[in-house]
Amino acid sequence: MASVDKKPSVQITVSDGALIPDRAEKDLFSAWRISFFGAITLLVLFPVISPTPYLDILRFVPDGILTTFQVTVVSIVFALIIGLFTGLGRVSRITIINRIATVYVEVIRGIPLLVQLFYIYFALGQFVIVPRMGAAVIAMSVCYGAYMGEIFRAGILAIPKGQMEAALALGLSRSQAMRKVILPQTLRMVLPPIGNEFIALLKDSSLVSILAVSDLLRRGREYAATTFRYFETYTIIALIYLVMTLFFSKLVSIMEERLERNGR
Repeated sequence: MASVDKKPSVQITVSDGALIPDRAEKDLFSAWRISFFGAITLLVLFPVISPTPYLDILRFVPDGILTTFQVTVVSIVFALIIGLFTGLGRVSRITIINRIATVYVEVIRGIPLLVQLFYIYFALGQFVIVPRMGAAVIAMSVCYGAYMGEIFRAGILAIPKGQMEAALALGLSRSQAMRKVILPQTLRMVLPPIGNEFIALLKDSSLVSILAVSDLLRRGREYAATTFRYFETYTIIALIYLVMTLFFSKLVSIMEERLERNGR
């Protein structure tokens, strides 16, 4: 019987976050530099060439940028807390806790974020009045908490089992070993993917504009609706989002590089 050569398995990872700059790429005209500095150049050049409406737009949206960061930062903090407990639940040996955490992850990841925003603000609003900003933060925290839970779960499982066995052999309880030995190593390991999720959440924060939260996109829509300058307005909004996401993607790249250097 003829033997069949097995092809090596290839793992393909796709992220919805911004492209993280390649640390080995030192080219002056790298894709990241062209995109980042090109966007900044256009943001400076457009108002100089045509102050009306580009300069007016830039004066109109700064408070929206602040709101976008507020929603993003508060949501990522709560998502990290939810994700940590979810990840611990996913690796728990207690069946009911494991099952609850798993169901939460499956359900939340199976519902689009936009639907969750509508559900929390409009559907639950029939029973409990939730402020717009609160609904936005709750929806994004719950949604990204599920993804963070999978990140923490993967990070915990990536720690060699011998670490836990050694901690138990030293007299630590399982919870103490998890808190003092496993989690500190896990947190260091999951920081880069958490950075990617932060970038993805920053982009998805534009969805909160449908709840009339005055974020960057909402302010742009307000300006466009009153001036009918849709092309100019959304060009500036897109460039601002591009600069923010590329800036944070660079920070994530630097963070990964330092973690690898310190881990050697």
